[in-house]
Amino acid sequence: MKKQAGAVIIIVLWTSVLLTVLVTAMASKVRLSAKTAIHNQEASMGWAELMGVVSQAEMELMLENMPLPIGEQLEETDEGEVRLSKYRFNGQALELSYPGPENIMVRIYDHAGKINLNRIPRRNMQLLIEKRLGGLDANPEDVQDLLAAWTDWTDLNDLEGLNGAEKNYYELLEQPYEPRNNPELDTVEEILHIRGFAELFEGVNLNAAFTIYGNGRTVNLNLATREAMQLLPGLDDELIENILAFREIEDLQNRAEIAEIVPFENLQELSAWVGNGTSNVFSLFAYPVLEIEETTLTELAREQEFVNPDSVTQAYMEIIEVRGFNTLPRVYKIEPYGVLPDTAPPRVHPEDLLF
Repeated sequence: MKKQAGAVIIIVLWTSVLLTVLVTAMASKVRLSAKTAIHNQEASMGWAELMGVVSQAEMELMLENMPLPIGEQLEETDEGEVRLSKYRFNGQALELSYPGPENIMVRIYDHAGKINLNRIPRRNMQLLIEKRLGGLDANPEDVQDLLAAWTDWTDLNDLEGLNGAEKNYYELLEQPYEPRNNPELDTVEEILHIRGFAELFEGVNLNAAFTIYGNGRTVNLNLATREAMQLLPGLDDELIENILAFREIEDLQNRAEIAEIVPFENLQELSAWVGNGTSNVFSLFAYPVLEIEETTLTELAREQEFVNPDSVTQAYMEIIEVRGFNTLPRVYKIEPYGVLPDTAPPRVHPEDLLF
């Protein structure tokens, strides 16, 4: 009887252990399902909120095409010069006419601030290649080889130029393909398929520096991204940061004002690239703001001189064409994780400003 009683006790104990394990597992599964449901709900609400802000940003661009109300006061500088409202689409943090949630950041980039690969003159492409290869220290043969490869990619035939690259070259690659043979590139990234250009633009945020949309042949410095200006002949990092600082105060309306910042020798190199036009094609970025604690910013400031308070580098992105104030924009591209251009404020001390 004692043995039987002991066996029963052991069975009861094992049963209790198994039931406990089963109940614990079921409870964990229910808790996990509940958390998943909550996270899915939060994600859905966050996505809906983000898409609402994107629609508001699109409307902001449409409103820009509307005639100004009678008597509306235009923004002016301290000297009384009128500032163009279109120039605010240069990547600065935007305050929309119809405010959205405070935790969503909107940045819009006019493509007149980028280098148009489909409209760049051959001479300008040569100058761009020379700068990427070291400027005056660039090897002329390397420059001409890259320029020949660009010409062969964008011409209308399969005839290989001197030291160029045509169908015969690209078909022998490990992953073969055919050249475009058309001056109209389909994407900015296509330039990386041209012989030597992947190495030439290694490390460059191509979508921040280049565009394939519109008919602009020049870059508007009021709208230009850092990445585009870093490629322009005549500009170095110091001049770029001063341009960024200047345009926060007033618009660069003509070459005379550019000459206040850019020395004459540099301006001679730069003149062929700059204009004051705008476009109707924009890159629109929207993303939740990440709050950085003051202590973290202080620690980062010790490590590097200029700290970007906006730590986000990827965001929801659309490339759109605005066709008027009563027609919805045409969407050319959607990138849920688009790479932002450099959004840091001007990296220059007030005492080092050149104006």
